[in-house]
Amino acid sequence: MTMEIRGLRPEDRGAWEVLARGYKRFYETELSDQDYEQAWQKLQLGQQVQALVADVNGQVQGLAHYLFHASSWSDSVCYLQDLFVAEPARGRGLAAALIAAVGERAAAAGAARCYWLTHRDNARARALYDRVGEHRGFVRYDLPMA
Repeated sequence: MTMEIRGLRPEDRGAWEVLARGYKRFYETELSDQDYEQAWQKLQLGQQVQALVADVNGQVQGLAHYLFHASSWSDSVCYLQDLFVAEPARGRGLAAALIAAVGERAAAAGAARCYWLTHRDNARARALYDRVGEHRGFVRYDLPMA
């Protein structure tokens, strides 16, 4: 297996959308075709949100979307917003490699920390996250927006 973690390319559009839809389906989130197109365009610009993919033998099998933002206590932190690996490619280290690559970019950018969220019931992902990260016990709440 030859794996490369790299930036998103225009020719990745179809594979990216399959993975993005899989990610949203996993979290039971419905989006319109226009939402996917807008996300793709935003990722192509690489200004607000950036993307990496895991390319295995010439096939895009995983994605990571991340962004940098300020916090009250530092000028820059990195948020790994989306991470998804195609089911047949799981268990081969792609997700860990994507997390490591985002972490490297965060460090290179001078980010004070790199963090992500997952659902408490996502046991498979949490097993990985417990190996590569540190759970600090936070619980997330969302304020419903109209």
